[in-house]
Amino acid sequence: MTADELDLLDYKRRVFALYARVRAEPDPARAFAAWVAERDELFAHHPQSALPAERRSGFGGLSYFAFDPAGRVLADVERAERRRYDVASSDGGTMAFERIGIARFPLGGSTCALELYWLLGYGGGLFVPFADATSGDETYGAGRYLLDTVKGADLGMAGGRLVLDFNLAYNPSCSYDDRWACPLAPPPNRLEVAVRMGERVVAG
Repeated sequence: MTADELDLLDYKRRVFALYARVRAEPDPARAFAAWVAERDELFAHHPQSALPAERRSGFGGLSYFAFDPAGRVLADVERAERRRYDVASSDGGTMAFERIGIARFPLGGSTCALELYWLLGYGGGLFVPFADATSGDETYGAGRYLLDTVKGADLGMAGGRLVLDFNLAYNPSCSYDDRWACPLAPPPNRLEVAVRMGERVVAG
């Protein structure tokens, strides 16, 4: 195991610990503030930061919309016919996932739905990407991530429903540096509403 792998292991350990703190925090606004602060610390200083090394010294923090309590929702998960998706990735390739269900929830005055994907690889993992009406303008054009349990991004369940917090929506690593290959939000997960919560790409 090389230094790079040890650094990556440490990075993943810190992200898993961060989401454990988020799940344990009863106040979603405080959880959001802690999440923002830790992400900024990792991006600025960690060897496995998604930022290119030359951008880290002048890094002043990622840009986010203001916290909105309406962004934290509990989603009813419905069964769906399992279907394999070869999800397009930022490097022109694909990554294999299987649709395992559909999450339905209220957001922005509408009833919305997102497909839930399971990584078809060793150990698996739940993956929930999305795009919305802000994508390509106020937010990253290829979409953002809500959950990615392989990397520790997991908010758990509450009362038998899946916890989704759009305040914690974040950009894939490829949005900062094209050396990273990231799966992108597939067409079924493109919401018609404008989700002005979570990470953004314009100065805020």
